[in-house]
Amino acid sequence: MGWQERGWLVCASILGFVASVHTVTRGELFAFGPSARDQLLEPGNDQTHRLELQKPVLFYDGTFDSIFINTNGFVATTEPTSESTYLGKMPPKFGMIAALQGDLDTSDGVGRVFFRQDSSPEVLRRAAEHINRAFPEDDEVDPTHAVVITWVDVATKESQSRGDGVNKKRNTFQLVIASLETASYAILLYARGGIQFTSTPAGDSNVVIHAGFSKGYVQGFLFSSQGPYYRTTTDDEASLRALAEETNSGLRGVWVYEIGTSPYFTNVAPGEVTDLPTEATPHGAPHGYDDGTNARGPVYTDGQKVEYPPYEPEGGQIQVHPVQYQPHQPSNPEVVVFFNQSAPMFPVFSYNLGTCANNRNKCSQFADCKDYSSGYCCHCRPGFYGNGIQCVAEGKPQRMNGKVHGKVHVGNSPSPVEFSSNDLHSYVVVNDGRSYVAISDIPYTIGPSLQPLSALGGVIGWAFALEQPGFKNGFSIIGGEFTRQAEVTFMPGNEKLTIRQEFKGIDEHDHLVVSTTLEGRVPEVPRGATVQIDPYSEIYQYSNNLITSSSTRDYVVSLPDGSTETRTYQWRQTITFQSCQHDLSSRDMKPTQMLSVDQVFVMYDANNELIRFAMSNKIGDINGGQPEENPCFTGRHGCDTNAVCRPGQGNQFTCQCAAGFNGDGRTCYDIDECREDPQICGFHAICNNQPGTFRCECEDGYHFDSDGQTCIAVDRPVDACEEGTHTCDIPERAQCSYTGGSSYICSCLPGFIGDGRICQDIDECQPGRCHQDAVCYNTQGSFTCQCRSGYYGDGFYCSPERTRTQCEIHRDSLLAATEFGPRGPRPPVGQYIPTCDENGAYEPMQCHGSTGHCWCVDRNGQEIPGTRSGPGSRPMCFDHGGVQPPVGPTPRPDVHPLPPGTHLLFAQSGRIEHVPLEGYDMKKDDAKPVLHLPEKVIIGVAYDCVEKMVYWTEITSPSISKASIQGGEPVAVIRSDLDSPEGIAIDHLGRTMFWTDSVKDRIEVASLDGSQRRVIIDSDLVNPRAIITDPPNGNLYWSDWNRDAPKIETSYMDGSNRRVLVNDDLGLPNGLAYDSQSSLLCWADAGTHKMECMHPARGDRRKVMEGIQYPFGITSFGKNIYYTDCLLRASLIVACVFFSFLPGQNYCAVNNGGCTHLCLATPTGRSCKCPDNAVGVGCVERDSGY
Repeated sequence: MGWQERGWLVCASILGFVASVHTVTRGELFAFGPSARDQLLEPGNDQTHRLELQKPVLFYDGTFDSIFINTNGFVATTEPTSESTYLGKMPPKFGMIAALQGDLDTSDGVGRVFFRQDSSPEVLRRAAEHINRAFPEDDEVDPTHAVVITWVDVATKESQSRGDGVNKKRNTFQLVIASLETASYAILLYARGGIQFTSTPAGDSNVVIHAGFSKGYVQGFLFSSQGPYYRTTTDDEASLRALAEETNSGLRGVWVYEIGTSPYFTNVAPGEVTDLPTEATPHGAPHGYDDGTNARGPVYTDGQKVEYPPYEPEGGQIQVHPVQYQPHQPSNPEVVVFFNQSAPMFPVFSYNLGTCANNRNKCSQFADCKDYSSGYCCHCRPGFYGNGIQCVAEGKPQRMNGKVHGKVHVGNSPSPVEFSSNDLHSYVVVNDGRSYVAISDIPYTIGPSLQPLSALGGVIGWAFALEQPGFKNGFSIIGGEFTRQAEVTFMPGNEKLTIRQEFKGIDEHDHLVVSTTLEGRVPEVPRGATVQIDPYSEIYQYSNNLITSSSTRDYVVSLPDGSTETRTYQWRQTITFQSCQHDLSSRDMKPTQMLSVDQVFVMYDANNELIRFAMSNKIGDINGGQPEENPCFTGRHGCDTNAVCRPGQGNQFTCQCAAGFNGDGRTCYDIDECREDPQICGFHAICNNQPGTFRCECEDGYHFDSDGQTCIAVDRPVDACEEGTHTCDIPERAQCSYTGGSSYICSCLPGFIGDGRICQDIDECQPGRCHQDAVCYNTQGSFTCQCRSGYYGDGFYCSPERTRTQCEIHRDSLLAATEFGPRGPRPPVGQYIPTCDENGAYEPMQCHGSTGHCWCVDRNGQEIPGTRSGPGSRPMCFDHGGVQPPVGPTPRPDVHPLPPGTHLLFAQSGRIEHVPLEGYDMKKDDAKPVLHLPEKVIIGVAYDCVEKMVYWTEITSPSISKASIQGGEPVAVIRSDLDSPEGIAIDHLGRTMFWTDSVKDRIEVASLDGSQRRVIIDSDLVNPRAIITDPPNGNLYWSDWNRDAPKIETSYMDGSNRRVLVNDDLGLPNGLAYDSQSSLLCWADAGTHKMECMHPARGDRRKVMEGIQYPFGITSFGKNIYYTDCLLRASLIVACVFFSFLPGQNYCAVNNGGCTHLCLATPTGRSCKCPDNAVGVGCVERDSGY
């Protein structure tokens, strides 16, 4: 193939890749929300849910059968500790997969966290596509299980004074953990516009949110016991905003990582495909190219074989042999690993034909970018050193952390010793070249035999060696990202050990990160023996992107019996890296340098299973030259550890504090740049001081421009669905689906028809839907069937006969033995005959017809001990399972926390009590008082299921009060301008309350805290009594006790569209109930002694029950209606409400419907109303068409 054809092929490949570039949108995330059958994490801050997994997840080298999903943007492998232990103090002590970890909050009703397990073919197919696209060189994988977690519109945790959340920034992102038997992958999706803030509060400051993977706390004996932390972002906010713009999987905004493998695991492995074609390595890139980041397997130097020169003994002039490259001829053509130069490669930091204008952020924050004719390069600024991509301050001590893996045989042992994430830590005092290395959890079976291998950590000594005049250490030349492979051959047994180390650069803690793998065999050093290594020198040879060295080293083994042995090994190593080829001056680097190592110390600590190495390192001329006596080159200078030693004439020198520090060089102090120059970060930015440096963050509402420095206002997309500014029909009839940007789709819910903006109910009551002896009632979005009078059944099947109940069988069996007297049948004298209610159940109170005694019975007709009364008196048997425990006056309410489930609340004089429901039956044995309010007469009771708060009206000192159902002092909400507050109702969606006043003859509304009061009805009312709300449909219902003209009325919740529903055949309409499932309005009338129901829209009134004595309170739940009869309990005044979370939505449920003050729902929208005292408060009113 000619060069033109090759060029066309490369061009076509790149163009094809560009065409595939696409930024993921919110609508292209994995399905989430109720339609995906997701679970919802409890709203709030720092909420955690333990999810038991159907199949385990592999994370690092562990296997987990459950995970913990947290509000704060992460998934943990063990139950996370309090957020105060890790916010601003990363990494945590527990295993963490951080999608975007910060102090997040969902308590405002807007943000939500959805999650589910999913093994559906569609989800697994999509997960496999992302993984296989990210790792094109690997065998394709087919996950068998996935966990999908979606953080939707989560905000930072802020104080209440920050506003109502309308203008809050919100982040949306998704984590998919896809697993198969031998591996688990994390797929992270960051939609366009989904990252609107990059820092969250932590204590008194703000910290940048984190993304990455932390193994958590690992038990060890050395330094810190913290496990590995693979952070995918940095403290630079630009790296967070790049999550939605860049990729490692070939699709913008989608990032894939291999996070766990079995049986062996090395490190978290990132996807290998970027979606930025300009990042591709140009055709004809230098040989030996390697990004130094592949944690998944060997990296080869472009199919080349390195031949090492023979080693010459020390002394005399050393002849330097050039490195010779020859094509690699594999001995087994079936097993070949190579890089195809015609295929684009995407290193973490690649140099290309771009310019600084587009690539400045690729350089270190302590570097400058410079354009050349063929491309650009990065150069560390004065006071810093490195390769421009990574720069560290001169004179500052450096640390290295990492893990050791692999298998090593000792002596002739057939079984290897395995290394599994052993901690490796190193510390270098840069201004004297002294390095310290330690590796933990080394068993005694191999510990003594590793003592000769001081070079395990010696590479960090070379990287930060003390530089002789005119020479540079490793980090100054190649930075902190490179691959080192060494081969050790021990003499005379010819044991071989391969050491492979992946250096992954400087992490957010300013530590060099390394992963080490050991494979092979070492000769045995007996237990108890010590090793001494004499000073040695090693020649390093430099060429484009490749460094080699070799040496022969002697070491002395002191055996436990006092004898010594001198042993030898040969050492050869290759270091591959990526350099910038555009700066021709960089090619003037000396081709050879000598690393001199002395003061070598090695020790194996058997008690703590630690192996330690220490050595002094200098880099200089291979021929030695004139020995340097200046203290800066000998390390004997006494400068501060955060200082640079500057050589002068002869033995003169000065100590200069490193960049970011002040002092005389002997003692250095950190400079607070933020205090010295408050404007250092520019407009709309916040400065955070750090040791030796500082960091700029944009204020809320701003983010960094493309230059990474200027803060510009955020162009926030508007989610009309969340903000309630859409034009879809009300939530009970239609669904609004956000599709990204400012777009959304309206669709009618099942049971409705239309275009989504106008939806009409489908009348399901077609012939044949219900039984022929039943009536079909159409409801909003559904229908119900009910047997006609005289028939029994569920409406789908009706029969004229009903199976007799236990009470009826009991009663009829006794009546069968009755005697017939002149006035008809009568039971024998002294015989007790039970009474049954209309449904065949035992009446709660049973009486003996002859003696006059009465008692209470349970549902089985058994007498409840202690309830029998004498002739002329009757016990109170309102489904109460025993004598009520006395509740005396107390400073605090007598509160009994309620178990989960549905409960009935009722008020009796100065008490509020509850009865739990089991199905539809009252568990009277478990009835308990909730509040005791002595000397109060409670009239109305309502419950707010959102805040778990009970509200009540009372008339002794007219007021409206509230208290937590879980405990706490009563709080007066409204105490002024009330005469006789009676009925009270809550709009749990719009966060308002409504009440009637039978003396002022009006209906009012207010916020739940008692503010923003407004009278909505104040005419044609005589004695308003009960009031109820229908929040999803925006309707209000109330009864008027007017003895001359009683009535039941309705209006919208803003008081408009008022109309009379019932005004004939009424006496004293006392209680009201609205069943949202059947759309029936029911009432109990103490004047007509009836209970009746009607459909408000149709007016089809029908009688439900008659013959009741004096009903006061009424409510409905499921198939039942519950009511109280005050004649049965002479001292009872009861109002009932269900203690359960009510479903539905209305226009006021999100962001107060966009209203400045009161938001009052209507069937077609909402009205924005001002309180009656709103003079001069900037209130804006809008009518119900809004």
